[in-house]
Amino acid sequence: MFSGIVECTATVVAIEREQDNMHFTLRCPFTSELKIDQSISHNGVCLTVVRIVDDTYTVTAMRETLDRSNLGLLSVGDEVNVERSMQMGGRLDGHIVQGHVDQTARCIRVEDQEGSFEFTFEYEVDPEMISRGYFTVDKGSVSVNGVSLTVCRPTRTTFAVCIIPYTYEVTNFHNIKEGTVVNLEFDILGKYIAQYQARMQELNK
Repeated sequence: MFSGIVECTATVVAIEREQDNMHFTLRCPFTSELKIDQSISHNGVCLTVVRIVDDTYTVTAMRETLDRSNLGLLSVGDEVNVERSMQMGGRLDGHIVQGHVDQTARCIRVEDQEGSFEFTFEYEVDPEMISRGYFTVDKGSVSVNGVSLTVCRPTRTTFAVCIIPYTYEVTNFHNIKEGTVVNLEFDILGKYIAQYQARMQELNK
């Protein structure tokens, strides 16, 4: 479980494909504090540490993860947003993020708003997915590349988020431009409510 408050970015230093899996080796400031089997969010994807060597660690992504996320698009040298799992009893500064990416979106616009930045993203929609809560609502929460953000001006296929300078610098948002593919995780509370309503309707038929 994560909060969507990114600690820092990690740099991809090696990528290895093994059958349908991909092993990513990264370097980040807190590598020395990690241990094998620890869960870390990478661009919003929860992955398990499988190896630690000096100041680098390695995680593995399977086909399902690669199909749903932007991890398969990573190259050596890319920056990845990373966050360690929440500690029980700590403050929830963002929102509940599971680290289970639902799908990707594409940036279609970046606007400098004289002190902050507004990013607009477009994503594919499916009626069945919408019925299960996979959509955005105005002032609701969404995770973009693992960053907990507030939705602005959502449409059926797009939404915008505003990024303050600190978040812009600390996360990989400073690398996002028109055409960049990002990971989305929709609000888990919205999913539960939508799916509960759908099941109640089925029972009442």
